[in-house]
Amino acid sequence: MRRIDVIGIGFGIFLLGGLLYAILQAIGLDRLDAGIWSQVILVTVLVGWLLSYMFRFATGGMTYNQQLRDYEDAVLRKRLDEMTPEELERLQAQIEAEERASARSNPERE
Repeated sequence: MRRIDVIGIGFGIFLLGGLLYAILQAIGLDRLDAGIWSQVILVTVLVGWLLSYMFRFATGGMTYNQQLRDYEDAVLRKRLDEMTPEELERLQAQIEAEERASARSNPERE
């Protein structure tokens, strides 16, 4: 995220707080109650956003991580597409040999 994005989000949150205050005053709350409730709503939204961010970070669902996985998948797919049939057969044989060796060394996995 760029610095200008952070400034824009901060300004948007500031405007959202003022808008909430104006709406609450328009529906009949006095200034003090409108100020308190607009802060409660704004803090609740911010804490919810923060918790969703922390959840995405903990589970690896961040945009950068997803882009990196997509890039790695695309590179592997391109390499497989460029392989000759003989190379693919050799790779398949190597994978099967590794799976057999792994099954022999870890019999409880099966």
